[in-house]
Amino acid sequence: MASGFFAILDDIGALMDDVAVTAKVAAKKTAGILGDDLAVNAEKSTGFLASRELPVLWAITKGSFINKLIIVPVALLLNFFFPVAIKVILVLGGLYLAYEGVEKIVEYFIHRSKSSHVEAKEIIQEGEEAEKAKIKSAVITDFILSIEIVIIALGSVLEEKLLIQIMTVSAVALLATVGVYGIVALIVRMDDVGYRLMKASGEKGIFSSFGSLLVRSLPVIIKILSVVGTVALILVSGGIFAHNIGFLHHVLHTWPSILREFAFGLAAGLASVLVITAGKKLLDIVRA
Repeated sequence: MASGFFAILDDIGALMDDVAVTAKVAAKKTAGILGDDLAVNAEKSTGFLASRELPVLWAITKGSFINKLIIVPVALLLNFFFPVAIKVILVLGGLYLAYEGVEKIVEYFIHRSKSSHVEAKEIIQEGEEAEKAKIKSAVITDFILSIEIVIIALGSVLEEKLLIQIMTVSAVALLATVGVYGIVALIVRMDDVGYRLMKASGEKGIFSSFGSLLVRSLPVIIKILSVVGTVALILVSGGIFAHNIGFLHHVLHTWPSILREFAFGLAAGLASVLVITAGKKLLDIVRA
């Protein structure tokens, strides 16, 4: 009986070793999309009052966990019973990401020339409803990016046993949420840490200088992440199109992959913005 117990422990140990190896491979393959996920979600998790940053981030993180709980079993089931559905879902998600990325660019150029008085009014009007809308947008974007992460992770273990597939994909999904939002939390609280260092050191010495650097760096980092996050949305969507739409395999094939994917994402985003904008105007005319 004792020997049987130790045999079970050996089997569990061997299984965990296999999962550790496959999870490492899957994590490497998803590293690029995890970087994009970080940039996008860091940008989406900022712009709130300091007192609301962590509650908002926690709300988005919970949404991300729920996304993973939905996506992982559905992806495994679809891959087993109806694998073509995964590509369809990916392409639809890519369209959403392309639309969101290009819409940010369009909004920037349209509203850049507006007066500061109008901008101030918009900020003042933002409240609980605006916060909920931003959280919802962040969770939806996380859902699309999570699908991409899970599918890539699953694709790296298709030759493995079902149990290893489940454990590997689950481990990568958990890492994606904890790792990405843990880093985002550190970023959005940089200024608080900086102020505390300055106060604790009496605004003198190396700790005060480092705290001041953290405070001054946060707005710069946020602006950079805003730009990188927007570009990442377009690149991720373009990558989805390039890998999952057959006729695009031979389009712009001489271009560097990053430029090619950006071009696909930008084109799809512009088309989506035009269609949705025209649809909204048509709907307004019909309602009038």
